[in-house]
Amino acid sequence: MTTSLSAGGTTRLAPADRIGRGLDTLSLTHVRAVAALLALCCILFLPGQIALQPMDRDEPRFAQASKQMLETGDLVNIRFQGQARNKKPVGIYWAQAAAVAAGEALGVPDARTQIALYRIPSLIGAAASVLLAYWAALAFLPRRAALLAAALYGAGLMLNAEAHLAKTDALLAACATASLGALARTWLAARAGRSPSGPVFAAFWLGMALGILVKGPMVPLFVALPALGLSVVARSGRWLLPLRPLPGLVLTLAVVAPWFAAIAWKSGSAFYAEAIGHDMLGKVGGAAERHWGPPGAYTLAFFATFWPGAAFAAMSLPFAWRARREPAIAFPIAAVLPAWLIFEAVPTKLPHYVLPLMPWLAILTVLALSRGGLDPRLRGARLTAMLVPAIPVALTIGLCIVGWRLDSHTIPWPALPLLAAACAVAMLAWLAFAQGSAERALVLGVLASCLLGPAVLGVAQRSLPALKVSPRLAALRDRMPCATPQVASLGYREPSLVFLIGTGLALPPDGSAAREFLEAGGCRLLFVEARDRDDFNAAWPVGSGAPAPMAEVEGFNLNTGRRVFVTAYGVAP
Repeated sequence: MTTSLSAGGTTRLAPADRIGRGLDTLSLTHVRAVAALLALCCILFLPGQIALQPMDRDEPRFAQASKQMLETGDLVNIRFQGQARNKKPVGIYWAQAAAVAAGEALGVPDARTQIALYRIPSLIGAAASVLLAYWAALAFLPRRAALLAAALYGAGLMLNAEAHLAKTDALLAACATASLGALARTWLAARAGRSPSGPVFAAFWLGMALGILVKGPMVPLFVALPALGLSVVARSGRWLLPLRPLPGLVLTLAVVAPWFAAIAWKSGSAFYAEAIGHDMLGKVGGAAERHWGPPGAYTLAFFATFWPGAAFAAMSLPFAWRARREPAIAFPIAAVLPAWLIFEAVPTKLPHYVLPLMPWLAILTVLALSRGGLDPRLRGARLTAMLVPAIPVALTIGLCIVGWRLDSHTIPWPALPLLAAACAVAMLAWLAFAQGSAERALVLGVLASCLLGPAVLGVAQRSLPALKVSPRLAALRDRMPCATPQVASLGYREPSLVFLIGTGLALPPDGSAAREFLEAGGCRLLFVEARDRDDFNAAWPVGSGAPAPMAEVEGFNLNTGRRVFVTAYGVAP
């Protein structure tokens, strides 16, 4: 029973019915559904954009290269300090530079060192990917279910993380979802014997072109695998003809060719040798930058990265296998399975690589829901669903342990009410599923994410200064008696420090070079990491030791997994 009578005789909706009525209201029109998804994105993605420090190492590398484009006016070459950064195409750097230039025009103080401005393209890309997931889901599901699928994808922890990082992956997810959504509409229309509806040509080819500018061959890979697999299933590739391949290729070349030609003219073969020979093929042939993982690593990580939807996505797989010959089920399988197997086979493992596949897992999950495939009576279903409360509980305990051990017995007290609420709502999601209301469980899972994400990225991280070594070091520059001291760092070389201090940050190779830096005259600030302190002290003549330290900063380096202790030395005329 879903309704009851209160003491006054009025009808009162039960919680499950109220949630269903809420979904009906939000999905009454496309405008309402889009507004609801945008509100969800604001709740999930905005907290922490300003307060979260530059996250080493990739994020400040991208941001610093974009900053140097503004400093030099060179919009073709990509450089990190004096080195060419020939790893990714130029799309993300242009987007970040444009966001920062707009911030400067609007009067944002110190715009070029405000990491939040560089994150704007990722924020927009993440929100756009959620809206595009809704558009893609409408080809498979009615409006109400499409809204739920897009919300489930938007609530995923990996998308939330990438929305807070000035990198390529959120924009890549938007481009891939646009192209795959158009491909899905073309496939389903062909199976139904009609022409595809909506702006499939523009979505497919612009998603492809912009995706190439953002991350090279990844969107073509995500598209080619299902296109090839479904063509084999259909025993023909004629269903692709509504996408107008020849005009589409011309449009793609018109968008991407100018920069690729310009970088080839400026760098010769250096960009292609580095981007293809080292960055891409290096990851295929070996574990790039120590990011090795065994086959199956993505599958294990998926239960955290796609929380809260991962447990329900796993439960939908038996349904997907049984219905694999249906066109609406065949497409999500073709979009996910081949790419997933390739990523599992490649030695380099980074969890965000599979982010563009997650909209299709969300759609598959809601398709299973609509067909009764998420049934708590199935073997292991209730136990699998326990992952929904387990992740926020584990994260809450982990944050408390990290604060206690790394920050002198600090507990992130301001975040605990939100964290506790997220755990409670996640537990209600499990109870709803156990009682047979899978749809309510999915909605409560999304609501739990709306509490957990802001709690961690918006509140808890403020209480963990041990993780903010570079911002604390950069703040020491304001304690110098001059406005613009020259700065160097011996040993501690994180890109976040380069971004915060500036392109001119010197990185002496040894203690003797660091001593020469301090003795070169003028106002100077030097950072020396503990492991290089003996070398630095030994570089000074007997009887003329190093100057007295002005400050010491202790913290924890997430990349190396070890504590760091940095001493600051300042000299002034």
